[in-house]
Amino acid sequence: MSARIDAWMRQAESDFRVGQLTEAQNFHSQACYHYGQTAEKALKGLLISLGNIPPYSHSLDRLVDELANQGINVAPLRDLHLKGLSRMNSESRYPRDDEAPVDRFDARDSSLACHAAQVVLNFVRLSLE
Repeated sequence: MSARIDAWMRQAESDFRVGQLTEAQNFHSQACYHYGQTAEKALKGLLISLGNIPPYSHSLDRLVDELANQGINVAPLRDLHLKGLSRMNSESRYPRDDEAPVDRFDARDSSLACHAAQVVLNFVRLSLE
């Protein structure tokens, strides 16, 4: 693995651990954000490993589609409902009208986000081997 790809994966792993820490302290909107960042950085790292410049996009489905276009079998990722994780990644940052993200996300959300991020991270790790 090149130093550049290793850097993307180290950051993805760090985001995952921050997600776990914040989830354990009941900061669910922050956990959702970091789990979304985990998946995004891992997928972009895999795209870079294939010699591609990842699109400037936070859409995890788009990143998975890019991988499929490169011949990667992304079937294990298709059942994850990555659109929801992408939504959590963006909606967990800023208030909407009079509702703060802290009021929109709960333990169920962060648990689902954690699971999806873990599956993506494992998929990318295996793909890079």
